Amino acid sequence: MDVSLNTWIITILALAALIAVDFFIGRKPHDVSTKEAGIWTVVWIALAVIFGLGLLVFGEGKASGEFFAGFITEKSLSVDNLFVFVLIMAKFSVPSHLQQRVLLIGVLIALVLRAIFIAAGAAVIANFSWVFYIFGAFLIYTAWKLVQEARAGEEAEAPEDNALLKKIENKFGVADQYHGTKLFIQKNGKRILTPLMVVMLAIGMTDVLFALDSIPAIFGLTQDPYIVFTANAFALMGLRQLYFLIGGLLKKLVHLSYGLSVILGFIGVKLVLHALHESGVKVPEISIAVSLSVICAVLVVTTITSLMANKKREAAEAAKEDKAPIES
Repeated sequence: MDVSLNTWIITILALAALIAVDFFIGRKPHDVSTKEAGIWTVVWIALAVIFGLGLLVFGEGKASGEFFAGFITEKSLSVDNLFVFVLIMAKFSVPSHLQQRVLLIGVLIALVLRAIFIAAGAAVIANFSWVFYIFGAFLIYTAWKLVQEARAGEEAEAPEDNALLKKIENKFGVADQYHGTKLFIQKNGKRILTPLMVVMLAIGMTDVLFALDSIPAIFGLTQDPYIVFTANAFALMGLRQLYFLIGGLLKKLVHLSYGLSVILGFIGVKLVLHALHESGVKVPEISIAVSLSVICAVLVVTTITSLMANKKREAAEAAKEDKAPIES
């Protein structure tokens, strides 16, 4: 899709305005209720749908399909990323009323990092088509790794022992308790970090790792930088509210890793086929309609099987508890 400079400027200004609104809403630290999180989650998803339909009406049908496929994929990967966010919050004992501020800054960091990765990825793709082989192979490897981790029952680890993070803590020092929304405080005449700043750095560093699989994944669905950027932006915009809405439900999505592995593996194969096609090899290419259908189907099946497995597990645990008094 041919996007003018003015369109880019208007889009970025509009997104900046939405971020400002999000910041205004969450400027005062407070515990986010399920109702509040639910309302704003619906609002952000509705805005993404309106934007996608706008592309269909004022742009191209292909661009609209690519946007929705990219948005759904990035949103799915973001849900998986929430597992790590929950772990980070727990390990750093972040007070509930400060978690929204951490997530807001984390989303801002993620948007900046994604924009840098997208610009770099677009430049590389424009000059070296063989990079699709690398992207495809990386996504297939990531899919295989997700399956192995799910089978082993491994849990994601918070970057608490990250070497860079440790160096920052050792250089600047860290306060022994939270000081509201302050990121730095003065102690014995020295400026030191607060735990809140450390958590934000941990979230930011984690976002770098998230971008390593999400950016190649969406480039497998579209090579249009505008679609890649907007799909990422809208997927991240409601992440803060989604965290509070489904934070308690994340553990019930026991098959999410398997579903994401299928999606990443599928997109990896799509990239390899595209690379072969670009190299002159006559191979079938996967259309965006097929991609969107597969992604949605996998997510629906994954959610259903996860809830069924979780219900079965809860029933087994309840039965075990009922038998316990008899056996004693």
